[in-house]
Amino acid sequence: MTSTSSRFVCRELDLEHGLLLLGGPEFDFDSFPAVAEQFLRQIDATVVERELNADLHVWLIDFEGCRLMLKGEHYSSALWLEWLSADDHETLQFLAGMLAVR
Repeated sequence: MTSTSSRFVCRELDLEHGLLLLGGPEFDFDSFPAVAEQFLRQIDATVVERELNADLHVWLIDFEGCRLMLKGEHYSSALWLEWLSADDHETLQFLAGMLAVR
């Protein structure tokens, strides 16, 4: 699966913890930015801020005026969105529907 031809899908929506787990192309430490940018293009979101930790990429993104955290852990190629407030549950639900496997 290549990052240029892959689409991202909702793997799981966990509203109790404010998480939307994503399925998509595998990535490593160096390829995360390209994969994350591809995801942001797919959902038409923008980056507000980027933070890099030892094994975790954390991006603050804006989706239609709602701020969410896009996180990627490169050892497991795990990619997910987190809300900043429980008030954002409708946005995660909307994105889960938008990214549903069809």
